[in-house]
Amino acid sequence: QVHLVESGGGSVQAGESLRLSCGASGDTINSYYMGWFRQAPGKEREWVSSISTDGSTSYADSVKGRFTISKDNAKSTLYLQMNSLKPEDTSLYYCAADVMYPGWVPILERPADFAYWGQGTQVTVSS
Repeated sequence: QVHLVESGGGSVQAGESLRLSCGASGDTINSYYMGWFRQAPGKEREWVSSISTDGSTSYADSVKGRFTISKDNAKSTLYLQMNSLKPEDTSLYYCAADVMYPGWVPILERPADFAYWGQGTQVTVSS
């Protein structure tokens, strides 16, 4: 079982950048697929980006070209580099993970396919 802790959130102006980190403990993350989700007040949790165990990445259309997900297995850390931030990116950002079991094909955009979640880190972008 893995424990996830996000960090790196903050308040920035539109156009600026932030890098979120998600530290994992309790297990190595080599065999975990991982992702970032976000949730604004009064809205449903929204998928942002995911990275599979083979390093393949995917992004929501709203962040494609601006955000980059990466995973450092040696440091047990997941990152989300966020550039050209917009006010609509304001949200609580969550890190999520689950084990890639043999034969399992998760839907990486679906929160229900992630068993482990961090507590979230707030990102606020002002215009």
